[in-house]
Amino acid sequence: MLTRRACLAAAAAAPLLTVAPVAMAKDVEAARDAMRRATRFMTDRAAVNGGYVWSYLSDFSRRWGEMEAWPSMIWTQAPGTPEMGQIFLDAWRATGEAQYLDAAVAAGDALIRGQHPSGGWNYVIDFDGEDSLGRWYETIGRNGWRLEEFQHYYGNATFDDHATVECGRFLLRLALTTDLPRVRAAVDRTIAFVLDSQLPSGGWPQRWPRAGEFSNHGRPDYTGLITLNDEVMDENIDFLLLVQQQWNRPDVEQPIRRAMACYRGLQQRAPTPGWALQYTPDFKPAWGRTYEPAAVSPHVTAVAVERMLDFYRLTGDRSFLARLDEALDWLARVEAPAAAHHEGRNHFRYVEPGTNRFIAVHRRGSNARNGEYYVDYDMTGQRGEKHIDLARLRRRVEQVTALTPDEAVRQSALMGRGPSLLSDYVITRPQGGSDLNVTSSRPGMTPVTLLIEGLNAEGYWPVELRTTSHPYRGDGPAEPPPGFVDRGQVGDEWDTSPFTEASGPMGISTGAYINNMARLIAHVREARPA
Repeated sequence: MLTRRACLAAAAAAPLLTVAPVAMAKDVEAARDAMRRATRFMTDRAAVNGGYVWSYLSDFSRRWGEMEAWPSMIWTQAPGTPEMGQIFLDAWRATGEAQYLDAAVAAGDALIRGQHPSGGWNYVIDFDGEDSLGRWYETIGRNGWRLEEFQHYYGNATFDDHATVECGRFLLRLALTTDLPRVRAAVDRTIAFVLDSQLPSGGWPQRWPRAGEFSNHGRPDYTGLITLNDEVMDENIDFLLLVQQQWNRPDVEQPIRRAMACYRGLQQRAPTPGWALQYTPDFKPAWGRTYEPAAVSPHVTAVAVERMLDFYRLTGDRSFLARLDEALDWLARVEAPAAAHHEGRNHFRYVEPGTNRFIAVHRRGSNARNGEYYVDYDMTGQRGEKHIDLARLRRRVEQVTALTPDEAVRQSALMGRGPSLLSDYVITRPQGGSDLNVTSSRPGMTPVTLLIEGLNAEGYWPVELRTTSHPYRGDGPAEPPPGFVDRGQVGDEWDTSPFTEASGPMGISTGAYINNMARLIAHVREARPA
């Protein structure tokens, strides 16, 4: 249902076993042994106070989350500490072995230590304290040209990249599993954060509480605006639905309804009846980062259409369906020219409100000091960036709108109906998040026997770390170096943004551990007698 889930690849569950019972038992024990060894390595060698980043060189001399991390840091963005906690709980449920529950509790305690006083989380937790984290932002963060969200330390918490909600979702499951008072208290603080940060409009900002004024490369700070980017509203609504159902909090129903009404109201009027990444308080598309112009976005609109259908299934209110045909027809009108289609991506990212002109984003310079992003209407050489299956979307709209209100709400979680929103096993599909080492080279489904054999003597699955970054070397020069050619992902040697090479050193990947464990867990589960 969610964009986050829809973007994941095929399910990680292995096919049903057909081997003989004796061989099956031997095979399953080998899988369980690999799970134990891999988990012991991660908890004993990779973890920092129970938490994790995304990847590590094999000698731990360098490590990365979305950017290079210091040894005192852990990451909250996927595939980071919350997802590690979830896979530990999955492994515990499949095996009953205390090792995994202990690891999940340790991951939860790491997140609780890093929980902002407001109740949310930042992308990164630094156990060396605020001064250390501030220095990281002033060095590595400030010099990530492409990642403007890291160029300034706000000192608050964020919904961006699901950082807060993924932490809250894991801790809620951990609390229901263990009933530990400190974990339950952390969940209550998270719920309070989501409720307190909801804007009068019913939407949510990207970051909260409001920090001091900050000029974003000459533009106003965008982080307090109504935000759809990175599924902020989607994730918060779904988290509150989970809270209502699993945490016995009927008081969250009205905030959910306010948020759904806001989401509906964010659809723009003709001739651009779509949705944008972020909005001003009066529901006008707004600038975000300097490469995110005030525009209506086809890919955000496709997601919003799906959400309007979801909201009808939750409420039976047909007003959520009223303008979907407008949005679908608009998506057809603003499809990129066929010559610009690229690997199935058939829409540009930005369309100008009121004119339907495509907006192109370019950059010039070589680093965060001398470089800048700018926009115009020159689409020369621009290729489609987002795939939208409009025919499939139209079919779903037709199917859902054909339902009567009573039929629509038959399994409404908002009305206390339908199945549990908390799955017995959470990590059932490959996890990648923003980790380019995982998403840019996702392999096919490896047979379980080869997966077991691939675990090395130290206890981890070696992964080629093709995505890396330049080590911090100070602020960049005021002018691009002679002969500099922009590669797109990264600028010159002073740019600390991550980039992907044709090859890289072998190392340790949290995402690979999570995905491989999910495969082995599925294998163990499938081998159980009926």
